[in-house]
Formats: sequence, C-alpha cells, structure tokens
Amino acid sequence: MSAYDIAAHIKRNDLPAVLATLISVEGHSYRKAGSAMLFHDGGTIGSLSPGCLESDLQLRTGEVWDSGMPETVEYDMLSPDDFSWGEAVGCGGKIKVVLEPVKDDLRKLLVEAHDRMASGQSAILRRSRAGGSYAYSLEPAAGAQETQSAGGGSEASFITLLVPKPRLILFGPGHDSRPIADLAFRTGFRIAVADWREASVKNELPAEERVICSPQEAAERLRIGRNDYVLICSHQFQRDRMFLERVIEHEPHYIGIIGSTARIGLLLEGLGVPETLHAPVGLPIRGEGPEEIAVSIVAEMIQVRRAGSRKQPKGADNVESSRNLPGGRAEQQDGHPQGFSETDAGRRAWERRAQ
Repeated sequence: MSAYDIAAHIKRNDLPAVLATLISVEGHSYRKAGSAMLFHDGGTIGSLSPGCLESDLQLRTGEVWDSGMPETVEYDMLSPDDFSWGEAVGCGGKIKVVLEPVKDDLRKLLVEAHDRMASGQSAILRRSRAGGSYAYSLEPAAGAQETQSAGGGSEASFITLLVPKPRLILFGPGHDSRPIADLAFRTGFRIAVADWREASVKNELPAEERVICSPQEAAERLRIGRNDYVLICSHQFQRDRMFLERVIEHEPHYIGIIGSTARIGLLLEGLGVPETLHAPVGLPIRGEGPEEIAVSIVAEMIQVRRAGSRKQPKGADNVESSRNLPGGRAEQQDGHPQGFSETDAGRRAWERRAQ
C-alpha cells in the first residue's frame, strides 16, 4: 500500500481515521522512517510491522480521535527475551510512532496531496510541533527518485513523502494480460489500457484509464512520460511496431515487449534500442503459464522501480531481491515495505464517535 492509497481513502471518506507515521528507527526495522499507515472505521491501509504492532496501535486510535490530539508511542524491540516485542517482530530495533487524528488541516492537506499525486506531482507533508498539536504544511517535492530517502524526523518535526503511483500502460492486452494487470495493481501500479479494439479496452482489467485509438495515437492520447512503464502485448506485429516507434520517442522509464527473441528482433529492426527496453520481458525465473509469467514481468518492473536507475541487469542483486523474509532475525536495513495488513482488529476502538 502507498501514500496514494491513504490519501485516496481520505478523499473518498469523510469518516474517522487516524494516521500512524513511523518517525524514528534504531537498529533493524520492518519499515523505514517516514512510512505510514491509516486506521479507519472498518480496517487499515498499509502496515508498520509484520502484523504484531498494529493491534496495539489500533486500540489507541479511539482515544486519539476523540481527544483530537496526537500521541507518540515507542516500541523497544531490542530485548532478546522470547516474550518481548523483539521476538515477536523478529527485527530487534526500537521504533517511535506518531498517531494523528485526520481532522481539519491534516485532512485538507491529504486531499490536496491526493490531487497532486493524481496529476503526477510529488509532495512533502511537513509537521512542526505547535503546543500539544502540530502545524501542517504541504510542500512541493523534487523528482521521486531524488526524494526516496526523505521521511521521518523527530517528534518535534517530521515529514512524510507523498509520491504518485507509477503508471503501467498495457498496449493491446489480451486474456494473458489479466494476471499481469492484477498483480501490478496489487503491488502499487496504476493501470492504463490502450487498444484499437473496443472490446479489449472494455475488459475487466483494473484500469483507471482506457483509450480506444490507433497505435500511432496511443502515446499522445495517454501523454506517456519519463515516469511511465509500458508493456507491449497485443501479439499483432504491425500494430506493436507502430506503437513502439511512437513510444520510444517519449522515453518512458520502462518498455517491455512480450514475445519470442526472434519476433522482438524483427520489431526492433531499424530502430534505436533505448536503455529502458526490456525484451524479452521479465526476470529469468523459467515461468510457465500466464500467472508465473506475470510474476516474472511484475518482479522486473518492481526491480527497476526500486533500483532508481534506468540501467539494471536482469536478476541483479539489490535490496529487494536479497532481503530476508518477515520474521527472520537477520538484518533488514533497507527499510522497504515487505507486505501490508488489511485487518478489522480493534474495531471496538471506533465505537465512540466525535460529535
């Protein structure tokens, strides 16, 4: 789950919600400083731990909402005691979390942040201690790649980086594209579909944008830019070639082509091959069938997204592929999220409502 999902929920729902932000970390931690999750009436969005801290945090949300004041909670997981937080979390660190009622200025700024992210802009939500509460401001952020390390701070002043979801554009998706779209959507991509066939565009893919047009028009209609991910998957040679010629001019962050090596060689004949091209597409996991191939392709896109670089060898070791599984005792210093929690635990905390 991402900051975009949190902001989108706030924009859609004018209901009680509490934002939990990880502001500092000592030692090893499941999430990095600046990570956030939302507690709302009915569940959660995001996570700060593999699932052991969320229930305790949720029990505090009712009082935070009713009081209208933030609360700081510290979890010491450094102790090796089997009955301690450290054994339960499996990371052995100390973390500090701020719980904030999403009201007034914070709610307004999260809605504004959603609109900025929806238009492709990054932002920084800044807090400064003002008495017992916080003063909030929303500031423009540099490019997403330049601000990935931003986040966290101290109890007196901390920030949250708000970055748009990367967009995955599927050109000519067929039945075999459904697992790709579903998995990409679940791992934080915003889906767009372009096709010259009306029936293909009106499929059940989880797409926010759907464009019916010729291959030559698709790049302009979708305003493809340098932060976009593009997957060419129509299996119709001439149309794939026409679309590819236009897409290369727009220099997206990632271009993938589904097909055999021989077919891809013909598609690229006479074209300059950009560094962002991944063909054949996907990581070399020897996948078979639509679902396994989808894992290979989406894993490669995640690798490119996390690497922060346009040059990334297939299967190259990085923080995403070398990380330990949740619950292990080994170091997890990269801080990237490993999962998310969607639970209704602690709903009793929401029984009291602000008048």
